[in-house]
Amino acid sequence: MVEKKPSLYLFVGEDSNSKDTRIKKLIADLLPPHSADFDSDNLSARELTLKGFQEKILMLPLKAKKRVVIIRQANLLKPQIKEFILKNIKTLSPGVVLILDLDRFGRQSDCLVRIAKFAQVIQLGVKPALDTFTLSRQIEFRKVDQALRILDELLKKGERPERIMGGLRYSWERNPFSPQWTRKRLGLLLACDLEIKRGRLKADLALEKLVISLCALGEPSRKT
Repeated sequence: MVEKKPSLYLFVGEDSNSKDTRIKKLIADLLPPHSADFDSDNLSARELTLKGFQEKILMLPLKAKKRVVIIRQANLLKPQIKEFILKNIKTLSPGVVLILDLDRFGRQSDCLVRIAKFAQVIQLGVKPALDTFTLSRQIEFRKVDQALRILDELLKKGERPERIMGGLRYSWERNPFSPQWTRKRLGLLLACDLEIKRGRLKADLALEKLVISLCALGEPSRKT
């Protein structure tokens, strides 16, 4: 069975050399050597317009089965381009592989955070901050292992369970989730709080259970 490669990649980190090396390797895997100059574009987000981006992703490959479009400093993409990518992720041309190169994610509500849920995310030289916003972000990505690791490190640092739960709640309230989705999360949060207060589970186990349950909720719905 032939492995299907993703059509969207996010390379995240401040280690530019490592990112460039990995991106070059990915292009070599996707394109034959003779076609790389013809079937790849290296674009600057700072100068890119929505029309220019649309033109690039609609171009057909010349000498290969795929075209690769790389956007550098994707943090600086204009909001309308980010929104266009988010709305059209599932219908992007199968002949195009889009690579977004960025130093780090921005606010929790930023489009790039939401886009990352549909992408192959490769982090290089990134040391995640130990806070509940980072924990919430990994839950959004449904990265159970990473979320549990961050939770463990927060607890080892002496972060109190009530502050962790409060931080998660605050993070959700700042995001454009639908009321139904938020209620589901708050229900899990309340159940965790009761298990801790009534001594049914130790705090660390209750929080681990909460994180696993939140990651299992699936893709969040948005306010309409």
